[in-house]
Amino acid sequence: MNHNDILRRLRYALRLDDTATIAIFGLVDYDMEKDYLSMLMKKEDEPGFMLCRDKILSLFLDALIIQKRGKQEGAEPVVLKGSERLTNNDILRKIRIAMSYRDDDMLAILKLANFRLSKGELNAFFRKPEHRNYKECGDQVVRNLLKGMVVKYRPDSAKTTIMPVTKAPKPRKPAQKPVKKPQPAPANEETNSVWGKVKPK
Repeated sequence: MNHNDILRRLRYALRLDDTATIAIFGLVDYDMEKDYLSMLMKKEDEPGFMLCRDKILSLFLDALIIQKRGKQEGAEPVVLKGSERLTNNDILRKIRIAMSYRDDDMLAILKLANFRLSKGELNAFFRKPEHRNYKECGDQVVRNLLKGMVVKYRPDSAKTTIMPVTKAPKPRKPAQKPVKKPQPAPANEETNSVWGKVKPK
């Protein structure tokens, strides 16, 4: 799961079109071009795909925090340098802040994606790396959180009904009536003829 997937799924869950997404980037003074955004939204096997850098996803999440909660005076978004990386723990934390999620909210959203997690396991993702209870967040947790957000905010699109494939019954051939063979007349009975009744000899 790369940053393109996260950006794409987050946009989908929150119903953010290109105009709204570009406006959100503007909240952190980043001039996102529509053509560049289009390349980020492509899948890896599509022509024109461009990998989303850690810096871009971090800026978007920081801008989402401002869009959802307002800008705090004196707090400036941290622009990641080329060597700095955005971890899954960072992504989880920024989504939590932007959406004002509490522990129970996040656990409930994960449950919508049929993903079970205890409160202790969740809190371990928000510890500092040097804390003894710190735990690295895997792709599975982020993926299921975004999946749960789609179920929560876009319930209609999250429901997919797959009809079972049934084979059409083969047409039955019409039953053929048995052909009755003409029975020879008994020897002791008169036989009908165009010449009249003829007695057997």
